[in-house]
Amino acid sequence: MGFLRALLGRSKPAQPDLDALFRLPSAAVTLQATAGFTPSGSGSVSFRAAEGTAFAQTEQQVVELLTAGQGPEVEVRTDEYNYTWIVLGVEAGAAANGDISGLVTDLHAVNSTLESGGFGPSLLCSLVGFVDDRARSLALVYLYKRGTFYPFAPVGGQRRDNAVELQVAAALEQDLPIEQDKSRWFPVYGAPGL
Repeated sequence: MGFLRALLGRSKPAQPDLDALFRLPSAAVTLQATAGFTPSGSGSVSFRAAEGTAFAQTEQQVVELLTAGQGPEVEVRTDEYNYTWIVLGVEAGAAANGDISGLVTDLHAVNSTLESGGFGPSLLCSLVGFVDDRARSLALVYLYKRGTFYPFAPVGGQRRDNAVELQVAAALEQDLPIEQDKSRWFPVYGAPGL
């Protein structure tokens, strides 16, 4: 079967690896050392909301899980393309110290809960925001269906800083599975959590 796939030019699609999200804290250290970006303390998960009570209950379960106890601030938004975003924030002190471990754990919990509820195909991406001392924004975007990351550096309006994105991708290729197909580095202008 492998030979036939190779002959016809088909390859097995990449599988999501949610545990790759746990590589973000070490990637954040590399990112700060090489490009001067530090965690902003916010992140988000994007998905296409499904109809029905099962999905509504799963979404409510996610929000309740995150807001229980000392959880982060959580906000649910819908964008202009009708994707739902669960936006997470951590305390300013934790973000200032570069501690994004809690944020990554919460992003993983959102993805895992939706996936285990049977809504994995609805997941689009997760992102973690970063800023530098010049107030430039950067997001590390995790593509759920590809199991890879890419950097996104908006510079205002509908523009992005491709040079910064390429620099960051090169710096993080030992830390994260970077998406090699640059045509999949979709712009997420105005994404909540960025």
